[in-house]
Amino acid sequence: MAIHLTPAAFDRIRQFLAANPDALGLRFGVKRTGCSGWGYEVELAQAEQAGDTVSEQDGVRIYVDATSQPMVDGTTIDFTRKGLNQEFVFANPNAAAECGCGESFTTDADKAA
Repeated sequence: MAIHLTPAAFDRIRQFLAANPDALGLRFGVKRTGCSGWGYEVELAQAEQAGDTVSEQDGVRIYVDATSQPMVDGTTIDFTRKGLNQEFVFANPNAAAECGCGESFTTDADKAA
């Protein structure tokens, strides 16, 4: 499994981890939501869960649950700032389509179902 953090995302996540020393790392996955089907979830990992795949980038552990793993494998996570707004941005090679608002995506497997 490969999840890549850009330098900006890495710095932002390190800030979150420094403020929450009990966290194990980053939890990254998807949930059913939005008009296209899947939305990203990014939070601090408080515990390793059964079925998690764990990768590490420069000392930051990234936890992905088994359901999310095939949908996010190969994703690059960036962190952008535009004026007063700031957000994580995802470049996911598994996303076949995204909704107009950018909140959710579908995969080829969703289209076949």
